[in-house]
Amino acid sequence: MSEPILITGSGMVSAIGTNKADALNSLLHEQTGIGALKYLKTVHHEFPVGEVQLSDGQLAALLGIAPDVPTTRTSLMGMLALREALTEAHLLPDGRSERAESVPLRVALVSGTTVGGMDKSEQYYPDFLSNDSRNAYIATHDCGACTEMIADHFGIFSFVSSISTACSSAANALVEAANLIRDGRFDIVVAGGSECLTKFHLNGFNSLMLLERRLCRPFDRDRAGLNLGEGAGYLVLETARSAAQRGVAPVGLFAGYGNSCDAFHQTASSDDGEGAFLAMRKALADAGLEPADIDYINAHGTGTVNNDASETEALKRVFGNRLPPVSSTKSFTGHTTSASGAIESVICLLAMRHGFLPVNLNWQHAMPGGIIPVPDKHTDRPLRHVLCNSFGFGGNDTSLVFSNPSRS
Repeated sequence: MSEPILITGSGMVSAIGTNKADALNSLLHEQTGIGALKYLKTVHHEFPVGEVQLSDGQLAALLGIAPDVPTTRTSLMGMLALREALTEAHLLPDGRSERAESVPLRVALVSGTTVGGMDKSEQYYPDFLSNDSRNAYIATHDCGACTEMIADHFGIFSFVSSISTACSSAANALVEAANLIRDGRFDIVVAGGSECLTKFHLNGFNSLMLLERRLCRPFDRDRAGLNLGEGAGYLVLETARSAAQRGVAPVGLFAGYGNSCDAFHQTASSDDGEGAFLAMRKALADAGLEPADIDYINAHGTGTVNNDASETEALKRVFGNRLPPVSSTKSFTGHTTSASGAIESVICLLAMRHGFLPVNLNWQHAMPGGIIPVPDKHTDRPLRHVLCNSFGFGGNDTSLVFSNPSRS
């Protein structure tokens, strides 16, 4: 096994809160953030979504960004989540440990997104065609521009990279971060993802007939689709040597990962869940763990007929009759697509730190041959190792293993 990778900070923004404290409160009190559309300008108000309950102007104000500075919602949410992670890891000037000033840092940022700055492109496309008043936003459209915008806000990164693998983007950003540390290229890599809701986003999933008009019900017999969400999440990954030099304690361990691409279909998962099965098996092997070591699984669990059936088969193949507690927290946040792997990783860290199992909201009836996800609150539940699944279109599937530093 390679040298352990520590997690020294984390942050998240989602429909259940603009920080971890608010998110934890929502998780413990079983309060979903999914509801009616408020900020996205679209005719499709029949679909509930998990929106972050702040306007672009409010987000910019929280970050001290002037109203006339070209920004995108994806980058603004990313900045807010990243600020929380960097502060907890003592990497910001107002949150450094006493010894941090004397330690030379090599810090990288890897961020996942697919929508990027499409929200502003949608809003200002007519202006691009007819006048030059909004041309500054043309440069904010692509995925890399959002990552650069987030990085520039803090000015501490010596390397910046973007990952775009649809709904596994943020999880794969964490994979890339782990590889950069294992290869010795960086002492600290901050990784995760950010994604805002857009009309393209909503209309695209609607055209695939994957959206639910009621609250999503992952792993339920009567599930009928997903609720889209938005948000951002970031984790600070660091070598043990670097953390010791800076005098910071870990909040978790990044124990291992697995990635596969079965290329079964552009948008669908295979009946036997081969890609998910391979990703989970590789993650366990990378972490040096057996299936019986896992105490909780945060499932991809979108609430679509195809995903939940396929993921169920994969879980059975890996864990057999000894399946640990499973839940999908997309019933709280909505499916935050490219950001989901990072947001749900932060939720896993919260569950380990506070000793609880997140509830699978809205579940009522077991699927034929299906699993029974966590139906109600379980507190005072020590968790040693947790598995977090994040699966993308095209079969790009990733599983992450996190361990509790006080129990592993």
